[in-house]
Amino acid sequence: MKRLLTAAIGVPLALVAVFRLPGWAFFVVCAAAMTGAAWEFARLARSAAPGAPWGALPLLVPVAASGLAWGLAPGAAVDGFWVLAFGAATVIGLGAVVLLARTPIDEAFAGLGGLAFGVPYFAVPAAALYRIQALDPWLLFLLLAIVWLGDAAAFYVGTRWGRRRLAPVVSPKKSWEGAIAGFVVSLASVVVWSVWRLDRLDGALLAIGVGTTLASQLGDLVESLLKRGAGVKDSGDLLPGHGGLWDRLDAMLFAAPALLVLLWLTGHEVGP
Repeated sequence: MKRLLTAAIGVPLALVAVFRLPGWAFFVVCAAAMTGAAWEFARLARSAAPGAPWGALPLLVPVAASGLAWGLAPGAAVDGFWVLAFGAATVIGLGAVVLLARTPIDEAFAGLGGLAFGVPYFAVPAAALYRIQALDPWLLFLLLAIVWLGDAAAFYVGTRWGRRRLAPVVSPKKSWEGAIAGFVVSLASVVVWSVWRLDRLDGALLAIGVGTTLASQLGDLVESLLKRGAGVKDSGDLLPGHGGLWDRLDAMLFAAPALLVLLWLTGHEVGP
């Protein structure tokens, strides 16, 4: 019941943000959500390297997300030099943070690795969500349908009929039955969206849906892997029935960048 109540409140708010907020305000909302998820990530990662500067992660995520959003803004010229400069700033900056924070030597690898993964892990999706909304809010609506409907189908089918474990070590409750149900429902949402918005079944869009759905499920499993390593079930308790912000955003962290890249690769950057 808590899960349904949280969704009943959260889904309309998310849709209002997608369709009503101007680009800059929508980006602020996305960056704030990702920063909160990054804080939960940092809190759990501390068990692997207690002396690493994990407090820097929630500070660096909105900065990196802002830089990426600026580079991906409509009309911006993103060339190879800019991408190289951003990558160099990330590598050098994180190395300097870990060094200057006097991270214990035996924790340097874990600390630097966690930060190097954590910054793009949360910053890239924030920028991708911003860019997708700028392209067409209905494409972002499609992304939400793929992730949320697929997740709901996987949860309820897996809970009731799941028998064969998908990844028993990483996430004992996830089942192949649930994963297949989630995959089918996600693709069904792409079919419905395509016929509804384009008046046809677009084969390329269906392929995009396959890639986005697989990325969504992978994102869920990767978060479970990291939480299992930290010895916890949920990243937090902010959202009743769902856990923390990271728990709610786990699939979106992979799905949003995947959808944006696939849209670009197939030329589906704009609506009908």
